[in-house]
Parts: sequence; structure tokens; C-alpha cells
Amino acid sequence: MSDKTVFQKILDREIPAPLVYEDELVAAFNDIQPQAPTHILIVPKKLIARVGEAAAEDQATLGALLLAAGKIADQLGIKAYNKGFRLVINHGRDAGESVPHLHVHLLAGRQLEWPPG
Repeated sequence: MSDKTVFQKILDREIPAPLVYEDELVAAFNDIQPQAPTHILIVPKKLIARVGEAAAEDQATLGALLLAAGKIADQLGIKAYNKGFRLVINHGRDAGESVPHLHVHLLAGRQLEWPPG
């Protein structure tokens, strides 16, 4: 039995998932249960269980997640203010975390309500 998260298995190419973005620190792919017409998960290649458990040495990886979101939004043509996108990071079960591997949800393609949830 493997202790890898589903995201680690995707990153290790054990589970097929076409990547929409990849660099040396992060990879991104479509969510299999999308909550918006565009719903992409941006995942660090290094396992960090959740954002509140990141350490000082993870600073570059944390920044890479947000920079990747901007690049992906630009590639998809949703970076413009009138279109826009939302980034979500869940920490813990009560926040909706279902995979213990830090990831950023990039949501777009419909009017997103505020407050969320």
C-alpha cells in the first residue's frame, strides 16, 4: 500500500492527468470535480501537507504557486480584470481540504459569489 497522495501519484505519472502547466517547482492540472468552468489545481512538486505547515524554506515554492496561477490565467485569457479568476487554498477538513497536499484552486469562467462557501 502506498502512502502517496493522489497528487504525488499524478506528479510521479502513476495516475494520468494532462498537465496544463509545469515548471521546476509546481505542476497544474484540471480538477476532476470542477466547481467552475475553469477549475485548475496548482500543486507543489515538494510535498507540503497544507499551507499552515509550510516552513521558511518553502518560501520559493509558495511564491511559485502564485506566480504559476498568473501564468496559467494569462495562457487561458482570464487574467483581464473584466474576466478574472479566484484562487483558493483550503487548510484542514472544516475548510474543505480533501487531499493532504498543499494546492491552489484556480477558478474562473462564471460569476463567483462573495462571500464564498
